[in-house]
Amino acid sequence: MFCDRCGTRLSDAQRFCPSCGKPGGAVPLMPQQSRIAGHVRLLGILWLASSAVHLIPGLFMINFFRPGSGILDSDVPPFVPGLLQGVGMFLIAGAVLGLLAGWGLLDRQPWARTLAIVLACFSLLNAPFGTALGIYTLWALLPAKAEEEYRQMARAA
Repeated sequence: MFCDRCGTRLSDAQRFCPSCGKPGGAVPLMPQQSRIAGHVRLLGILWLASSAVHLIPGLFMINFFRPGSGILDSDVPPFVPGLLQGVGMFLIAGAVLGLLAGWGLLDRQPWARTLAIVLACFSLLNAPFGTALGIYTLWALLPAKAEEEYRQMARAA
């Protein structure tokens, strides 16, 4: 076995090169990826998909529950159409934020990790799929080591 830095012959028992001091041992054939590299891509796709699904009821509620649209009975209190449109706007706002988080994660934007963590906390209340997405997001992005790895990925992108 030879040192891959200086070329000095090494015995199998030597842990360091006597010439240059480089640690000996097997060199991995594949470079090691960070823990979150694959998770960030998957999370970006999941946030985009989840947000696209939440856009549908939001757009439906805004378009079909206008006052005087004829969908609701005439004996419904007058505040109900406005309330339903407000819920639709809330769904659309959350979906837009989710789309931003998904796009940011796929593009390795520095702010996307923070936005995804905040959205994951709110998503925990949306059982069952939102809860699963929230738990997965928090598990992948919340640890301190994940923050360091994400910052390195964001700088490289």
